[in-house]
Amino acid sequence: MARGQPADRRERADRILDVTADLLLRWGHRRVTIDEVAGRAGVGKGTVYLHWSGREQIFLAVAAREAAGAIDAVVAAMRADTREVLLHRYMRRLFVEAMQRPVLRAVFTRDAETLDRLLADPRRRPLEGAKLVASREYLGLLGEHGLLRDGLRPEDLDYPLPAVVYGFFASEPLLSHEVVLGLEEKADHVADTLHHAFEPPTLPRSVPRPVAVKAIEIFEQLAREFREVTYGSAK
Repeated sequence: MARGQPADRRERADRILDVTADLLLRWGHRRVTIDEVAGRAGVGKGTVYLHWSGREQIFLAVAAREAAGAIDAVVAAMRADTREVLLHRYMRRLFVEAMQRPVLRAVFTRDAETLDRLLADPRRRPLEGAKLVASREYLGLLGEHGLLRDGLRPEDLDYPLPAVVYGFFASEPLLSHEVVLGLEEKADHVADTLHHAFEPPTLPRSVPRPVAVKAIEIFEQLAREFREVTYGSAK
């Protein structure tokens, strides 16, 4: 919860976001209005503006809330098994979590217009900076402990890593109907590709707990950044 934000305000914000997410999935970006969101959430239009300045900010908040939830699941997995810190395991888990969350799945796999609008929103820029910092800290941690391919620096993966991972999302609408794979099978392909591209051929059977603790700290901070975008602008 954002600092100083009362529980009832947070609950009201979540109710509005729940309605917005449902309308986005059913109607698409163009048809969702503040009036419709307010009416279905049982609040006045002015109440919506107490939390967000307009439609685009609500849409961004919906996506940020789901992203924070996906990161929470990644952190929980790392707490349970330190090998989840490994790049291919982390990205496999994140792929599964994103694909299981309806708004993230829709944004990444089939709603190009909504994705374009989210990417263009200036309020997204602090998140981009936070994601880059987290990525480099995390990859630096892996490199420091021999968990990246020899010679790879964290900044060397700024482009190829998201390009490869996003390719797995973006290919969904383009796949032939004859390609029938379950989510776990797709996630296995994500993991296998990343392992061969960016990790040493042989990985340790376990990851030291201090390495996992540091990685968890990095991703917990990233989740907080996403929640600041979701709730932090509430007046």
